[in-house]
Amino acid sequence: MTFNLPHVARFIGTAAAALLLAQAAPLGAQQLDPAATEALATTLKTLMNPAQRSAAIAGNSQATGIDQQVRSLTGSEALTEEFYALALDVFSELTQAAGGDITKMSEMLDRGKSDPAGLVAMLSPQTQERLRQLSTKISDQRK
Repeated sequence: MTFNLPHVARFIGTAAAALLLAQAAPLGAQQLDPAATEALATTLKTLMNPAQRSAAIAGNSQATGIDQQVRSLTGSEALTEEFYALALDVFSELTQAAGGDITKMSEMLDRGKSDPAGLVAMLSPQTQERLRQLSTKISDQRK
């Protein structure tokens, strides 16, 4: 099975959606004020810690299933960590693009599931390049 850029982008979008569901769902469609923005940043940092991320994922059955898919896709702990780091950067960029509006972010991620190229096009050139590199690493590992 070959893992190309759109396939990995779709998984990144799904993982970012899981992070949104697991951590930010209570925010609803409200705009993020400075305190909420800081809380979201703290949450994102927490999710970069594997033990803390595992605890957060364990509390959400949808996130647990997505985490299992991510681990199956990446095939190694190192690539899993790289995947989640990239998913958080995507999440952060989408937060900025949506002006912190959780509803808009969710819509962007939903569109990204069916149009991964469109999701990738919204990302910074640096994040696009990291996505290409991760896709290549995953593909190379599967050979």
